[in-house]
Amino acid sequence: MAKCAASVQRSKLIPLLSPLDNALIATVIVTAIPHIGILDDEPDITQLLAGYLQAHGFRVSQLHSGGSLIELMGSDPPALVLLDLGLPGEDGFAIARQLREHWHCGLVIVTGRGDAVDKVVGLEVGADDYVTKPFDLRELLARIRAVMRRLAPAAAPVTAAPAPPSTRLQFAGWILDTAARRLTRPQGQEVALTTGEFDLLCAFAQHPGRVLSRDFLLEQTRGREAAPFDRTIDVQVGRLRKKMESDADDPQIIKSVRGAGYILVPTVTAG
Repeated sequence: MAKCAASVQRSKLIPLLSPLDNALIATVIVTAIPHIGILDDEPDITQLLAGYLQAHGFRVSQLHSGGSLIELMGSDPPALVLLDLGLPGEDGFAIARQLREHWHCGLVIVTGRGDAVDKVVGLEVGADDYVTKPFDLRELLARIRAVMRRLAPAAAPVTAAPAPPSTRLQFAGWILDTAARRLTRPQGQEVALTTGEFDLLCAFAQHPGRVLSRDFLLEQTRGREAAPFDRTIDVQVGRLRKKMESDADDPQIIKSVRGAGYILVPTVTAG
């Protein structure tokens, strides 16, 4: 009887959760875990990656067609997608382009196509990184984490502190809001940028009037050194010029310095 009384007393103090409460808790737990979508036509590859990523704290969806990825983006969009280009009967580049046009997520191409042209095209359509098979799982994990760090919003301060420096950088009429990750034209229209493009522009805006080497820019934006014949920075600079310059063939904002790198020419002010 004493045990029953104690149980009743505890039940009064600690009420049982309703099914709605349990559902809400489950939703919070799931949404707190980073979600990665893996699109590859080889089940062995998706299972290998899924097991490895789950062991490192990620929630994973395994996909084998472009249609299944688009369905997932509409119902449970992942924070990052690993995309294989060699899908039977499908154009991997077209899928990458569709992701970039309609959703904001990390995109890492993981493919057996190691040709330089494919790498350039992959970066052109908006991939944040390009990894060729066979790959080292630890290196792929590091690249995934690097992309997700760039995607993550800045954490809010826990305690009161002096006002931080302005996150709005202005140059040649353009406004770069580093906190909101937004670029605005002099005429007021917002310009859509990929994660890589935005990080590269931030690196330029934070070092105006200085010649920045490709190695420096790659370290600032990707956390790694340039490999031989790595054209990642050149491709992204070209994309920025197309979006920002009145004449991309005669750039006035981001200029090339032969044999040295690139320089952001206009004066940058904060405010």
